[in-house]
Amino acid sequence: MLKAGATVSVFDPEAINNVKTLLGDKIAYCDDQYEVLKDAEALLIVTEWSAFRTPDFDQLDALLKNKVIFDGRNLYDLQKMIDCGYYYNSIGRKIVEHNG
Repeated sequence: MLKAGATVSVFDPEAINNVKTLLGDKIAYCDDQYEVLKDAEALLIVTEWSAFRTPDFDQLDALLKNKVIFDGRNLYDLQKMIDCGYYYNSIGRKIVEHNG
């Protein structure tokens, strides 16, 4: 994503120091799971910490520019994503596309 010119912001409650060591100032680091979403085009989930399992979807809706989630950990129920109107792409499962 960085090579393609994307701006990347991250939050991880456990591994942030390791990420900083690896990537330095190439990406932005946030203090909580909602700050990272401000003005974001999409949410990418690459870890499965319990803090990410039950998000406040109203807050996600308010912060994300687009209702788009790429989930590498299969954290969310497909029907919930349909009901919430998200484009939801989770590894090895049906892609949920919002048709509204």
